[in-house]
Amino acid sequence: MTTYLKPRSSLARALYEKQKIDDYLTHFDKSQWYKCNLTKLSSEITSHFVQLNVDEETSCFLKQSEEKSDWIFTQLWHSIAKVLLGWFMTQTSVNGWLERGSMFVLSHLQFLSLMSCDGDWDSNSLLDLGAGDGKVTANLAPAFEQVFVTEVSHVMRKHLQKRKFKVLGIEDWQRNNKFNVISCLNLLDRCDKPLTLLKDIKDTLTPNGRLIVALVLPFSSYVETGSLDHTPSEKLPIRGSTFEEQVECIINDVFKPLGFILLTWSKVPYLCEGDLRQSYYWLNDAIFIFKNAQ
Repeated sequence: MTTYLKPRSSLARALYEKQKIDDYLTHFDKSQWYKCNLTKLSSEITSHFVQLNVDEETSCFLKQSEEKSDWIFTQLWHSIAKVLLGWFMTQTSVNGWLERGSMFVLSHLQFLSLMSCDGDWDSNSLLDLGAGDGKVTANLAPAFEQVFVTEVSHVMRKHLQKRKFKVLGIEDWQRNNKFNVISCLNLLDRCDKPLTLLKDIKDTLTPNGRLIVALVLPFSSYVETGSLDHTPSEKLPIRGSTFEEQVECIINDVFKPLGFILLTWSKVPYLCEGDLRQSYYWLNDAIFIFKNAQ
């Protein structure tokens, strides 16, 4: 058992608490991130489930997060700068300016595992909506000839341009464009009109094109810009109190009526780089691969 000596200063106390939390994270059974109670779901939906696990890319992200979290003076600067910049910048732009808070959803091999059930998908073009700093996009990009992205934050758009992704305008990505695969990762709970977005995605996908969706469950909307009270003007009809109940509702009541056919789905951790409190954070993500029915 690890023994801790209680410190006196506020910084020392913060580092002491962080040490305890990080010790817990080290020994935490990370396979729990990927477990789902399939007995609570219909056989039709469970037949499309793909079991994923912590792999090398995921472990590498966790290790890098742990190392960055231990940069004490950098983390102190980030804490101060977040408060100051937060007065006139969104949290997304603050993170982009500070180059902190990068996210991780899927490794490249996990992505291929989800897509491999039906090998007739076209890998010519990918559009990643709400791509952030592009690190999540970068895990998908090697499978495609062309990669296009959108992003509201002007700070994040600069990061995307540095990565050589083709940045499209928020208002015109669906005009005269057709994409073979569109990814919408942890975006539907952050946009003002998610139903309109899904209809635009369907119209912009090629016939039998693929849609990749990630949603944090339990579902909770928060619109960062364009809404005074941070609530969306359109609400997705997602019901249920458990992860499994919401998965079933999302498939049957949101995507099926819009003409999307479920191919595969899984449960993964939505990981985020940490800070002075702990090395990384996570939420439960449901990830789906749909085919555009034409």
